[in-house]
Amino acid sequence: MTESLSAPVQLPIEKVADRPFDPPPELADLRAHTPMRRLDFPDGHVGWLVTSHALVRAVLGDQRFSVRHELMHSPFPGTEGITIPAAPPGHFSAFDPPEHTRFRKLLTGKFTVRRMAQLTAGIEQFTADCLDAMDREGPSVDLVRTFARPIPTLTICDLLGVPDQDQDVFQRVARLNELDVTPEETVEIMTALDKYMHELVLAKRATPTDDLLSDVAASDLTVEELTGVGTLLLGTGLDTTANMIALGVFALLTNPDQIAPLRRGDGDIDRVVEELLRYLSIQFFSVRTALADVELGGEQIKDGDTLVLSLHAANRDPDRFADPDALDIERRAAGHLAFGHGIHQCLGQQLARVEMRVAIPALLARFPTLRLGAAPEDVPLRTGAMYGVHRLPVTWDKG
Repeated sequence: MTESLSAPVQLPIEKVADRPFDPPPELADLRAHTPMRRLDFPDGHVGWLVTSHALVRAVLGDQRFSVRHELMHSPFPGTEGITIPAAPPGHFSAFDPPEHTRFRKLLTGKFTVRRMAQLTAGIEQFTADCLDAMDREGPSVDLVRTFARPIPTLTICDLLGVPDQDQDVFQRVARLNELDVTPEETVEIMTALDKYMHELVLAKRATPTDDLLSDVAASDLTVEELTGVGTLLLGTGLDTTANMIALGVFALLTNPDQIAPLRRGDGDIDRVVEELLRYLSIQFFSVRTALADVELGGEQIKDGDTLVLSLHAANRDPDRFADPDALDIERRAAGHLAFGHGIHQCLGQQLARVEMRVAIPALLARFPTLRLGAAPEDVPLRTGAMYGVHRLPVTWDKG
């Protein structure tokens, strides 16, 4: 490294344009030399950037580090002078124990084997319907619009018990990350969602049905908390999985040796999904704030220090995964941190896995000649807190 090993660094650290699936080389350099590195924040705070698998995992599993938004400093440019508010009622992913425990205990039991089995049948049908629609529109489509986004949207509607006639509200939410959505449209869409979710909670309390929202509506949570839980599950269950499906297909299509077993039907889809989750790590960073003085990685973390945890760098750590920058669908990628770790590990991770296990093989079986419809460098990438693609042009031979 050309700079002092003790000098603070700043975010963002940009990816290399022709390596869309890899972390920036600077992160690998930091991980190798100073996996605990001082980080300058726009508001003048000096915290930490953590890049090794072992240290990121240690922070995620240590309750001396808080997830509360109001304790954090934002590491991203343009946030100077902005005070991060506390999470609204029901958004338990930004709560510490014991508040977090109350919600987590209630919801963990709702993601049962029975419910996952019920949802799997629905996901298979949603996938088949999307493939039929692609076939009618093709042989050239945007995979995000026609496939990667509709499947998790319909799945989360199924999970929450949204009536078919109301799903247009959720379809509009799915548009929030499109390139042409204005700030005014974003406010309008989110206002409509909050209003709808509030009404849906009241309806589930009055007339329960066989779905997750009805189950939790029978608890002692307030209507405001239930509304927050619903919107949180929507946000975490829709955008992340849509990005993983689209970006996963993008990665496979640009690695012919890795996609070949799947095209033949003899790839281990469980291993494929875990490796894509590790390799892509679409949530680049997780943020924590120290609640006490903590010694970590040979450094003294002070009470109130904000730590930015690079999940992408951690999942490419050669001390944890051999040849980590290679996409290897035969790899046993157990232990990756794509869903986090510890008490805040993603509640819906099994549902996301089911969606990927169903959708990706079905797509490749239906369109065995599927390929990119644009040069890889022309695919518009999403950057920021969540990584993905805005559009993924694909084409196939119409038979």
